[in-house]
Amino acid sequence: MSSTPVLLDNAQTSARSEVLKDKILPAMLAGMLGLSLLYAAGFAETAQLHNAAHDGRHSASFPCH
Repeated sequence: MSSTPVLLDNAQTSARSEVLKDKILPAMLAGMLGLSLLYAAGFAETAQLHNAAHDGRHSASFPCH
């Protein structure tokens, strides 16, 4: 076995950047948005936000009373 480094050609490099751009980045952004919404609904203080998120809080096991 030789320890010669293998250089990636443009097709392999392009395929990896496509996976990042098309799959991983949108999934991370969707997860961040979901966690932000869950946090906002879980710890809302105003009556309107509390009433709007009340059922969602209980289904997500957030205590609210």
